[in-house]
Amino acid sequence: MNYNGTDKRYNQFSEHLKLKFGAKVYKITLDAGFSCPNRDGTISKDGCIFCDDGGSFSQAHSNSLSIEEQVNTGAETLKNRFKAQKFMSYFQAFSNTYKPVKELEKIYAASLCRDDIVGLSIGTRPDCVDEDKLNLISSFVPDYYTWIEYGLQSVHDKTLKKINRGHDYKCFLDAYEKTKSMGINICLHIILNLFETYDEMMETAKTISNLEPEGVKIHMLCALEGTKLADMYNNGEIYFMTEDEYVSTVCDFLEYLPPETTIHRLAGNGLRTELVAPRWIGRKLDTLNRIDREFISRNSWQGKNVTNY
Repeated sequence: MNYNGTDKRYNQFSEHLKLKFGAKVYKITLDAGFSCPNRDGTISKDGCIFCDDGGSFSQAHSNSLSIEEQVNTGAETLKNRFKAQKFMSYFQAFSNTYKPVKELEKIYAASLCRDDIVGLSIGTRPDCVDEDKLNLISSFVPDYYTWIEYGLQSVHDKTLKKINRGHDYKCFLDAYEKTKSMGINICLHIILNLFETYDEMMETAKTISNLEPEGVKIHMLCALEGTKLADMYNNGEIYFMTEDEYVSTVCDFLEYLPPETTIHRLAGNGLRTELVAPRWIGRKLDTLNRIDREFISRNSWQGKNVTNY
């Protein structure tokens, strides 16, 4: 089974966007100076054990620039480099609903300052939304392809506690149901290798499959300089998957996800100077090609096991 008229055996988000909008859609990553309740002392000052000082912000303009300046700079750079025609504004760093709703309204509206912006994606935590914030975000749905990206990571409370997530699965589920009811697309972030057994990772796949999210991002756990996880790795407290193990586990995971769920990420965008381990995660194209070959070799695809568990 192939998806979106390509040779991919999973529902690649980039191809989904291309079919929806008639051209490749590029994300413009934005930094609006958000913080996180798990870092500013509201919940904790330690943060999640894997999160560095950048708040998982891999590509950004300085937040000394206004949102409009970041959007215009990003769009023009992408146009010059890739001949890009359409864009999504993407709030990535930290928890991008963690401000009063009036401030959020100005920030989100500022990111939609160009006619070639077709979508809005907001990364956040499930404990940083409420009805007023969701109502605001849902107001963009009629005119923009609107997403909330929730950092779930795992459905297991023992894992969430281990990684110092600061919320439990029930908190996520409450936010998920409210968001769904307002017609906002949801992408769930999942991290593999979080001190879990293979069966526990597959239980996460089966559980979120039943939720039928519009999108999923799968990350390989990695240790960055200055994080608690890096200390744990240096002390021999965690084992990281090999690339072979990751590729096999990702394919198993995808086999449990509904065919309709779009897959936003399966591999990293390149080595970062802060990366401690595992070093292989910077080989994005290699990892993606190996996932393709693994699906072909086992004659499988995303959703193959949806009715089998």
